[in-house]
Amino acid sequence: MKRSLLFLAMAVLLGSPAGAQGISDVSISGDTLTATIQLPGNLSADLSLEFEEVVGLSAANLGLSAEVVNPTALLSRLPAGGLVTVPGAFPVVLRVEPPANSPLSFSGVYKLNLHTHNLNFTAGCPLRLYTASQGGAFRDITETMGMGSYRVRGGGGTFSEFAIVADARPVDTVIGAKFAAIDSLLSSQGHLIAPAVLSRLQQEIAAARASHAAGQTAAAAQQVEVFATTVRDNSGAAIPDVWRPTGDLQNLGGRLRAAAASLRFSLNLKASPV
Repeated sequence: MKRSLLFLAMAVLLGSPAGAQGISDVSISGDTLTATIQLPGNLSADLSLEFEEVVGLSAANLGLSAEVVNPTALLSRLPAGGLVTVPGAFPVVLRVEPPANSPLSFSGVYKLNLHTHNLNFTAGCPLRLYTASQGGAFRDITETMGMGSYRVRGGGGTFSEFAIVADARPVDTVIGAKFAAIDSLLSSQGHLIAPAVLSRLQQEIAAARASHAAGQTAAAAQQVEVFATTVRDNSGAAIPDVWRPTGDLQNLGGRLRAAAASLRFSLNLKASPV
């Protein structure tokens, strides 16, 4: 459902910064920003950010930048166990960190797409899109991936750092972590959700978990989709779903929908490995 952001902004769209680190060819069309990541060592990627509803969209307001990192520099922020690593062929961190005074605001989820020829999609491809907030732990937000040479898509309700990593963990470990992430959001932020809606969401995600535990992976994926639909249909009135850099609003709806989309990806991957 469409939710108006008029109460948030009388925003002025600013032009693209001339010198955002590692970012070039910025273009904006409606609620979508496209750009190129170009870094030393012939590292490059096509980037797009698609919003459901946004005001103040520009590269400057987004705080876009990209840099080459030492592949070992992020290890302490990746899942423990040594099975998640930064590929040496694309050791890049993309940052979307709007300044505190940015007029940017959006509702719902955004979709971030990366396409790079520095990596290749193959059968059993372990590459995933990860994100982290303000120097914290990275987590998987992958929703789709494919050839060309490697394309990946993920979503979110908040911003910070993004990286493509190689994740060799068992899929059930990944699925368990994603269920736990949704549980954590409902537990820590459930007071922001209308009680009847919160109860319904808890029941729906519990049903999905039970199906997964019973080996009914496809059914679990479908139930996660039902959960995401409930979040979407109740966002705005019963679930807060607006983000802005001042941090005074909680885009819980966007975060829950993005978490569900990535969980559904992993469930579908288990049901039909590529």
